[in-house]
Amino acid sequence: MYYLLAILGFGLLITIHELGHFIAAKASGVKVLEFSVGMGPKLLQKAAGETTYSLRCLPIGGYCAMEGEDVASDDPRAFSNQKLWKRLLILVAGSGMNFLLGFVLVCVVFAGAAGFNGTDIASFREGCPYEGDLLPGDTIYMVNGERTYFSGNFVEAMNRGSGEGSCDLVLIRDGKRVELNDYPLVPVEFTEPDGSTVRRYGINFAPTPNTFANWLRYSWWSCLDFVRMVRMGLGQLLSGSAGVKDMTGAVGMVVMIGEMGENASNAAEGLKNIAYFVAFLAVNLAVMNMLPIPALDGGHVFTLLLSSGWEKLSGRKPDPRIEGYIHAAGMVVLLGLIAVVMYNDVMRLLR
Repeated sequence: MYYLLAILGFGLLITIHELGHFIAAKASGVKVLEFSVGMGPKLLQKAAGETTYSLRCLPIGGYCAMEGEDVASDDPRAFSNQKLWKRLLILVAGSGMNFLLGFVLVCVVFAGAAGFNGTDIASFREGCPYEGDLLPGDTIYMVNGERTYFSGNFVEAMNRGSGEGSCDLVLIRDGKRVELNDYPLVPVEFTEPDGSTVRRYGINFAPTPNTFANWLRYSWWSCLDFVRMVRMGLGQLLSGSAGVKDMTGAVGMVVMIGEMGENASNAAEGLKNIAYFVAFLAVNLAVMNMLPIPALDGGHVFTLLLSSGWEKLSGRKPDPRIEGYIHAAGMVVLLGLIAVVMYNDVMRLLR
Protein backbone atom coordinates (compact mmCIF):
# COMPACT_ATOMS: atom_id res chain seq x y z
CA MET A 1 0.00 0.00 0.00
CA TYR A 2 2.78 2.43 0.93
CA TYR A 3 4.62 1.87 -2.36
CA LEU A 4 1.37 2.48 -4.24
CA LEU A 5 0.88 5.68 -2.23
CA ALA A 6 4.41 6.72 -3.21
CA ILE A 7 3.66 6.30 -6.91
CA LEU A 8 0.36 8.18 -6.55
CA GLY A 9 2.21 10.87 -4.59
CA PHE A 10 4.55 11.48 -7.52
CA GLY A 11 1.57 11.66 -9.84
CA LEU A 12 -0.05 14.18 -7.50
CA LEU A 13 3.05 16.40 -7.57
CA ILE A 14 3.06 16.56 -11.36
CA THR A 15 -0.72 16.97 -11.62
CA ILE A 16 -0.74 19.85 -9.13
CA HIS A 17 2.14 21.45 -11.02
CA GLU A 18 0.33 21.30 -14.35
CA LEU A 19 -2.89 22.43 -12.68
CA GLY A 20 -1.07 25.61 -11.68
CA HIS A 21 -0.19 26.29 -15.31
CA PHE A 22 -3.78 25.45 -16.34
CA ILE A 23 -5.45 27.77 -13.82
CA ALA A 24 -3.09 30.66 -14.62
CA ALA A 25 -3.55 30.15 -18.37
CA LYS A 26 -7.35 30.09 -18.11
CA ALA A 27 -7.33 33.14 -15.83
CA SER A 28 -5.11 34.97 -18.34
CA GLY A 29 -7.37 34.15 -21.28
CA VAL A 30 -4.87 31.82 -22.96
CA LYS A 31 -6.30 29.04 -25.13
CA VAL A 32 -5.61 25.65 -23.51
CA LEU A 33 -5.72 22.79 -26.01
CA GLU A 34 -5.40 19.85 -23.59
CA PHE A 35 -5.02 19.20 -19.88
CA SER A 36 -3.79 15.69 -19.16
CA VAL A 37 -3.44 13.77 -15.91
CA GLY A 38 -0.88 11.02 -16.43
CA MET A 39 1.23 10.11 -19.43
CA GLY A 40 1.08 7.48 -22.15
CA PRO A 41 -2.00 6.08 -23.91
CA LYS A 42 -5.35 7.69 -23.11
CA LEU A 43 -7.80 5.93 -20.81
CA LEU A 44 -10.50 8.60 -20.75
CA GLN A 45 -11.03 11.76 -22.76
CA LYS A 46 -13.65 14.49 -22.71
CA ALA A 47 -13.81 17.72 -24.68
CA ALA A 48 -15.30 20.71 -22.90
CA GLY A 49 -15.32 23.83 -25.04
CA GLU A 50 -11.90 24.43 -26.56
CA THR A 51 -10.05 22.20 -24.07
CA THR A 52 -9.69 18.42 -24.09
CA TYR A 53 -9.37 16.79 -20.66
CA SER A 54 -7.69 13.39 -20.64
CA LEU A 55 -6.67 10.67 -18.19
CA ARG A 56 -3.69 8.59 -19.28
CA CYS A 57 -2.51 5.20 -18.07
CA LEU A 58 0.84 6.11 -16.45
CA PRO A 59 0.41 8.06 -13.16
CA ILE A 60 3.85 9.65 -13.43
CA GLY A 61 3.20 12.98 -15.08
CA GLY A 62 0.82 15.19 -16.97
CA TYR A 63 0.83 18.33 -19.07
CA CYS A 64 -1.04 21.49 -19.98
CA ALA A 65 -0.79 22.13 -23.73
CA MET A 66 -1.42 25.74 -24.72
CA GLU A 67 -1.85 27.32 -28.14
CA GLY A 68 1.40 28.95 -29.28
CA GLU A 69 3.43 27.48 -26.45
CA ASP A 70 6.26 26.12 -28.58
CA VAL A 71 5.58 27.61 -32.01
CA ALA A 72 4.39 30.95 -33.34
CA SER A 73 0.63 31.34 -33.72
CA ASP A 74 -1.64 33.98 -35.21
CA ASP A 75 -4.30 33.31 -32.59
CA PRO A 76 -4.53 36.42 -30.35
CA ARG A 77 -5.18 34.10 -27.39
CA ALA A 78 -2.01 32.10 -28.01
CA PHE A 79 0.53 31.94 -25.20
CA SER A 80 3.20 33.52 -27.40
CA ASN A 81 1.00 36.56 -28.07
CA GLN A 82 0.31 37.44 -24.44
CA LYS A 83 1.88 40.26 -22.46
CA LEU A 84 5.16 39.46 -20.75
CA TRP A 85 3.72 39.48 -17.22
CA LYS A 86 0.99 37.02 -18.19
CA ARG A 87 3.47 34.58 -19.70
CA LEU A 88 5.70 34.85 -16.63
CA LEU A 89 2.72 34.28 -14.35
CA ILE A 90 1.74 31.13 -16.25
CA LEU A 91 5.30 29.78 -16.15
CA VAL A 92 5.81 30.28 -12.41
CA ALA A 93 2.31 29.11 -11.44
CA GLY A 94 3.30 25.44 -11.60
CA SER A 95 6.07 25.82 -9.03
CA GLY A 96 3.82 28.09 -6.99
CA MET A 97 1.20 25.33 -6.76
CA ASN A 98 3.87 22.79 -5.75
CA PHE A 99 5.07 25.05 -2.96
CA LEU A 100 1.49 25.63 -1.84
CA LEU A 101 0.89 21.86 -1.80
CA GLY A 102 3.99 21.38 0.35
CA PHE A 103 2.81 24.04 2.78
CA VAL A 104 -0.70 22.54 3.04
CA LEU A 105 0.71 19.04 3.67
CA VAL A 106 3.01 20.33 6.42
CA CYS A 107 0.05 22.14 7.99
CA VAL A 108 -1.89 18.87 7.99
CA VAL A 109 0.99 16.96 9.57
CA PHE A 110 1.60 19.65 12.21
CA ALA A 111 -2.10 20.08 13.04
CA GLY A 112 -2.03 17.41 15.73
CA ALA A 113 1.38 18.26 17.19
CA ALA A 114 1.54 18.92 20.93
CA GLY A 115 4.16 21.61 20.31
CA PHE A 116 7.24 22.52 18.32
CA ASN A 117 10.96 22.25 19.01
CA GLY A 118 11.91 25.90 18.69
CA THR A 119 15.18 27.67 19.53
CA ASP A 120 14.14 29.52 22.70
CA ILE A 121 16.58 28.64 25.49
CA ALA A 122 14.82 27.28 28.58
CA SER A 123 17.77 26.29 30.79
CA PHE A 124 21.26 24.80 30.87
CA ARG A 125 22.64 21.53 32.12
CA GLU A 126 24.61 21.78 35.31
CA GLY A 127 28.16 22.76 34.52
CA CYS A 128 27.37 24.19 31.06
CA PRO A 129 30.20 26.67 30.33
CA TYR A 130 28.03 28.86 28.11
CA GLU A 131 25.59 29.92 30.79
CA GLY A 132 26.07 33.63 31.30
CA ASP A 133 26.92 34.49 27.72
CA LEU A 134 23.69 32.77 26.75
CA LEU A 135 20.66 33.38 28.97
CA PRO A 136 17.34 31.64 29.52
CA GLY A 137 14.79 33.33 27.30
CA ASP A 138 17.31 33.99 24.51
CA THR A 139 16.34 32.84 21.04
CA ILE A 140 19.15 31.43 18.92
CA TYR A 141 18.20 33.20 15.70
CA MET A 142 21.14 32.44 13.39
CA VAL A 143 24.22 30.23 13.41
CA ASN A 144 27.03 31.01 10.95
CA GLY A 145 24.68 33.07 8.82
CA GLU A 146 21.98 30.41 8.62
CA ARG A 147 18.53 31.04 10.13
CA THR A 148 17.52 28.54 12.83
CA TYR A 149 13.82 27.73 12.96
CA PHE A 150 13.96 24.49 14.95
CA SER A 151 16.34 23.24 17.61
CA GLY A 152 17.50 20.63 15.11
CA ASN A 153 18.68 23.46 12.84
CA PHE A 154 21.03 24.59 15.61
CA VAL A 155 22.66 21.15 15.84
CA GLU A 156 22.85 20.79 12.05
CA ALA A 157 24.43 24.23 11.66
CA MET A 158 27.00 23.45 14.36
CA ASN A 159 27.82 20.12 12.67
CA ARG A 160 28.43 22.00 9.42
CA GLY A 161 30.76 24.43 11.17
CA SER A 162 34.36 25.01 10.34
CA GLY A 163 35.52 22.55 13.00
CA GLU A 164 37.70 25.21 14.63
CA GLY A 165 35.54 25.40 17.75
CA SER A 166 33.98 28.80 17.10
CA CYS A 167 30.88 30.11 15.40
CA ASP A 168 28.95 33.29 14.73
CA LEU A 169 25.75 33.45 16.76
CA VAL A 170 22.88 35.87 16.46
CA LEU A 171 20.53 35.93 19.45
CA ILE A 172 17.24 37.68 20.09
CA ARG A 173 17.28 38.91 23.69
CA ASP A 174 14.40 40.98 25.04
CA GLY A 175 13.41 41.82 21.48
CA LYS A 176 16.90 43.06 20.56
CA ARG A 177 19.52 41.51 18.31
CA VAL A 178 22.71 40.34 20.03
CA GLU A 179 25.69 39.15 17.97
CA LEU A 180 28.42 36.84 19.28
CA ASN A 181 31.10 36.54 16.61
CA ASP A 182 33.76 33.83 16.77
CA TYR A 183 32.12 32.49 19.88
CA PRO A 184 33.83 29.31 21.20
CA LEU A 185 30.89 26.90 21.23
CA VAL A 186 31.78 23.20 21.21
CA PRO A 187 30.23 20.10 22.80
CA VAL A 188 31.50 19.31 26.28
CA GLU A 189 31.31 16.15 28.38
CA PHE A 190 28.40 15.60 30.73
CA THR A 191 27.82 12.66 33.06
CA GLU A 192 24.51 10.86 32.71
CA PRO A 193 22.62 9.41 35.74
CA ASP A 194 23.83 5.91 34.81
CA GLY A 195 27.44 7.07 34.98
CA SER A 196 28.07 7.21 31.23
CA THR A 197 29.49 10.32 29.61
CA VAL A 198 28.07 12.15 26.60
CA ARG A 199 29.18 15.16 24.62
CA ARG A 200 26.53 17.86 24.46
CA TYR A 201 26.24 21.63 24.22
CA GLY A 202 24.29 21.62 27.47
CA ILE A 203 21.54 23.90 26.15
CA ASN A 204 17.93 22.95 26.85
CA PHE A 205 15.36 24.41 24.46
CA ALA A 206 11.82 25.27 25.51
CA PRO A 207 8.96 23.60 23.63
CA THR A 208 6.70 26.02 21.77
CA PRO A 209 2.94 25.44 22.25
CA ASN A 210 0.86 24.61 19.19
CA THR A 211 -1.30 27.72 18.96
CA PHE A 212 -2.95 28.68 15.68
CA ALA A 213 -0.30 31.34 14.99
CA ASN A 214 2.56 28.98 15.84
CA TRP A 215 0.99 26.23 13.74
CA LEU A 216 1.07 28.44 10.64
CA ARG A 217 4.45 29.95 11.54
CA TYR A 218 6.26 26.64 12.03
CA SER A 219 4.59 25.11 8.97
CA TRP A 220 5.92 28.01 6.91
CA TRP A 221 9.34 27.75 8.52
CA SER A 222 9.45 24.05 7.76
CA CYS A 223 8.92 24.81 4.07
CA LEU A 224 11.70 27.42 4.19
CA ASP A 225 13.88 24.78 5.80
CA PHE A 226 13.10 22.50 2.85
CA VAL A 227 14.22 25.26 0.47
CA ARG A 228 17.50 25.56 2.36
CA MET A 229 18.07 21.80 2.11
CA VAL A 230 17.63 22.02 -1.68
CA ARG A 231 19.99 25.00 -1.86
CA MET A 232 22.65 23.19 0.15
CA GLY A 233 22.28 20.07 -1.98
CA LEU A 234 22.80 22.12 -5.12
CA GLY A 235 25.82 23.73 -3.50
CA GLN A 236 27.33 20.31 -2.86
CA LEU A 237 26.78 19.33 -6.51
CA LEU A 238 28.36 22.53 -7.79
CA SER A 239 31.32 22.29 -5.40
CA GLY A 240 31.97 18.67 -6.32
CA SER A 241 31.48 17.36 -2.76
CA ALA A 242 28.54 15.35 -4.13
CA GLY A 243 28.01 13.85 -7.57
CA VAL A 244 25.41 12.17 -9.75
CA LYS A 245 26.06 8.89 -7.93
CA ASP A 246 24.76 10.52 -4.74
CA MET A 247 21.49 11.65 -6.33
CA THR A 248 18.24 9.77 -5.78
CA GLY A 249 15.58 9.57 -8.45
CA ALA A 250 11.97 8.45 -8.61
CA VAL A 251 12.78 4.76 -8.00
CA GLY A 252 14.84 5.52 -4.92
CA MET A 253 12.21 7.96 -3.63
CA VAL A 254 9.45 5.36 -3.98
CA VAL A 255 11.54 2.89 -2.00
CA MET A 256 12.28 5.48 0.69
CA ILE A 257 8.60 6.39 1.01
CA GLY A 258 7.61 2.73 1.20
CA GLU A 259 10.17 2.07 3.93
CA MET A 260 8.93 5.09 5.90
CA GLY A 261 5.46 3.61 5.92
CA GLU A 262 6.57 0.08 6.73
CA ASN A 263 8.89 1.15 9.57
CA ALA A 264 6.25 3.29 11.28
CA SER A 265 4.70 1.99 14.49
CA ASN A 266 1.18 2.28 13.06
CA ALA A 267 -0.66 3.26 9.89
CA ALA A 268 -1.43 6.79 11.08
CA GLU A 269 2.25 7.50 11.79
CA GLY A 270 3.19 5.97 8.44
CA LEU A 271 0.79 8.23 6.58
CA LYS A 272 2.09 11.29 8.46
CA ASN A 273 5.69 10.38 7.61
CA ILE A 274 4.78 9.94 3.95
CA ALA A 275 2.81 13.21 3.85
CA TYR A 276 5.75 15.10 5.36
CA PHE A 277 8.20 13.60 2.87
CA VAL A 278 5.87 14.33 -0.07
CA ALA A 279 5.70 17.92 1.23
CA PHE A 280 9.50 18.06 1.05
CA LEU A 281 9.41 16.67 -2.49
CA ALA A 282 6.78 19.25 -3.49
CA VAL A 283 8.93 22.13 -2.26
CA ASN A 284 11.99 20.48 -3.82
CA LEU A 285 10.20 20.30 -7.17
CA ALA A 286 9.06 23.93 -6.86
CA VAL A 287 12.64 25.12 -6.34
CA MET A 288 14.36 22.84 -8.84
CA ASN A 289 11.86 23.59 -11.58
CA MET A 290 12.61 27.32 -11.36
CA LEU A 291 16.34 26.88 -12.00
CA PRO A 292 17.39 28.63 -15.25
CA ILE A 293 17.98 25.32 -17.04
CA PRO A 294 16.60 24.65 -20.55
CA ALA A 295 13.42 22.52 -20.58
CA LEU A 296 12.50 23.56 -17.03
CA ASP A 297 10.07 26.39 -16.29
CA GLY A 298 12.96 28.44 -14.95
CA GLY A 299 14.72 27.97 -18.28
CA HIS A 300 11.61 29.16 -20.11
CA VAL A 301 11.45 32.20 -17.82
CA PHE A 302 15.12 32.94 -18.52
CA THR A 303 14.81 32.68 -22.32
CA LEU A 304 11.55 34.65 -22.21
CA LEU A 305 13.28 37.51 -20.42
CA LEU A 306 16.18 37.35 -22.89
CA SER A 307 13.80 37.37 -25.84
CA SER A 308 11.89 40.31 -24.39
CA GLY A 309 15.12 42.24 -23.90
CA TRP A 310 16.26 41.45 -27.43
CA GLU A 311 12.91 42.58 -28.85
CA LYS A 312 13.12 45.92 -27.03
CA LEU A 313 16.70 46.53 -28.15
CA SER A 314 16.40 45.42 -31.78
CA GLY A 315 12.70 45.95 -32.44
CA ARG A 316 12.45 42.40 -33.83
CA LYS A 317 11.03 39.25 -32.27
CA PRO A 318 13.54 36.40 -32.13
CA ASP A 319 12.70 33.26 -34.07
CA PRO A 320 10.71 31.05 -31.63
CA ARG A 321 12.26 27.98 -33.24
CA ILE A 322 15.61 28.90 -31.68
CA GLU A 323 14.11 28.79 -28.20
CA GLY A 324 12.41 25.51 -29.13
CA TYR A 325 15.75 23.99 -30.16
CA ILE A 326 17.37 25.13 -26.90
CA HIS A 327 14.67 23.58 -24.75
CA ALA A 328 14.58 20.43 -26.86
CA ALA A 329 18.32 19.98 -26.32
CA GLY A 330 17.84 20.65 -22.61
CA MET A 331 15.11 18.02 -22.47
CA VAL A 332 17.41 15.43 -24.06
CA VAL A 333 20.11 16.16 -21.47
CA LEU A 334 17.55 16.13 -18.65
CA LEU A 335 16.11 12.78 -19.76
CA GLY A 336 19.64 11.41 -19.96
CA LEU A 337 20.33 12.54 -16.40
CA ILE A 338 17.06 10.99 -15.22
CA ALA A 339 18.03 7.71 -16.89
CA VAL A 340 21.47 7.71 -15.21
CA VAL A 341 19.99 8.45 -11.78
CA MET A 342 17.33 5.77 -12.27
CA TYR A 343 20.03 3.26 -13.25
CA ASN A 344 21.96 4.12 -10.07
CA ASP A 345 18.76 3.67 -8.02
CA VAL A 346 18.17 0.23 -9.50
CA MET A 347 21.80 -0.83 -8.97
CA ARG A 348 21.65 0.25 -5.32
CA LEU A 349 18.51 -1.84 -4.89
CA LEU A 350 20.17 -4.86 -6.49
CA ARG A 351 23.21 -4.48 -4.26
